[in-house]
Amino acid sequence: MIIMCFKGGGKSDPFCVVELSNDRLQTHTVYKNLNPEWNKVFTFNVKDIHSVLEVTVYDEDRDRSADFLGKVAIPLLSIQNGERKAYALKSKELTGPTKGVIFLEIDVIYNAVKAGLRTLIPIEQKYIEEEPRVSKQLLLQNFNRVRRCIMFLINTGCYINSCFEWESPKRSICAFLLFIVVVWNFELCMIPLALLFLLAWNYVLIASGKDSRQGDMQAVEDLLEGEDEDFDRDDKDSERKGLIDKLYAIQDVCISVQSALDEVASYGERLKNTFNWTVPFLSWLAIVALCVATLIVYFIPLRYIVLAWGVNKFTKKLRDPYNIDNNELLDFLSRVPSDVQVVQYRELKLDPSHSPNKRKKNNPG
Repeated sequence: MIIMCFKGGGKSDPFCVVELSNDRLQTHTVYKNLNPEWNKVFTFNVKDIHSVLEVTVYDEDRDRSADFLGKVAIPLLSIQNGERKAYALKSKELTGPTKGVIFLEIDVIYNAVKAGLRTLIPIEQKYIEEEPRVSKQLLLQNFNRVRRCIMFLINTGCYINSCFEWESPKRSICAFLLFIVVVWNFELCMIPLALLFLLAWNYVLIASGKDSRQGDMQAVEDLLEGEDEDFDRDDKDSERKGLIDKLYAIQDVCISVQSALDEVASYGERLKNTFNWTVPFLSWLAIVALCVATLIVYFIPLRYIVLAWGVNKFTKKLRDPYNIDNNELLDFLSRVPSDVQVVQYRELKLDPSHSPNKRKKNNPG
């Protein structure tokens, strides 16, 4: 991994921290340098191909904790092997740019079949996570994200109702004929088949240049504006401890509501992003799973499918006492990025002067 950082406003003492899931490595510090070059090679054991590589640049300060300079988050599936690439540094929340560019050369080697099977088991939890804090702005953002998901359902319901109201005779006639044909010939295998059709339809739209994802991401970027605020609070006096306890109780409730809204919104966005081909690997995996589900439902009676599912659930703990109960569908969706994560992982546009090719010319060795 080759790393280079540019920082304006005088020289600094930068070093990098590289994180992948629970693995964390650090480079040496390059003192008094505006354009440091580490030329460090790091090797990580990739346990989940859907993990995100995080590289954070700090300015070492001997008198206090290191100062944050910038950060990038790179999904492993988006990496092009052997390519030296420049990434614009972002803020702590990964929602906006900061000064500086970092150069990385990354290779990812994995088995696609094993990676696909790994998608259906629980995601590895991070040992160290930042404790959630109450934020009025974040609470409002999560509420707006949930509202966007709900509005999609409401608009879909209004569209269906407009067919019943015959607001557009042509549309209502087509909907009525489609309803008659589907109900008369309905088979259970048509449910996964319909989802397959939706995936294929969105793929055709994206391939033809009619990509609606940019509008969705722009709306999320607007929601995330101004998120990089400092919410640290001053310590209170000891005589106000009773009031502080009450505030903490209210804060816990607010954090619970904030987290619940975030989870609901995230799963709604992840479901949408699966069909939007945001991560092609996962969309293709969904197509394979839906094809298998269609064949199973078509050839095997429903009672046998339910019986096999029940026997598996009841005997799972008997077969493996240490087995962690999981839901394969939720495990799959947990690998799909939400709209917020898509914005965070998106690469920022670079100044042409920061081209890796120019860097190679300047450093022929």
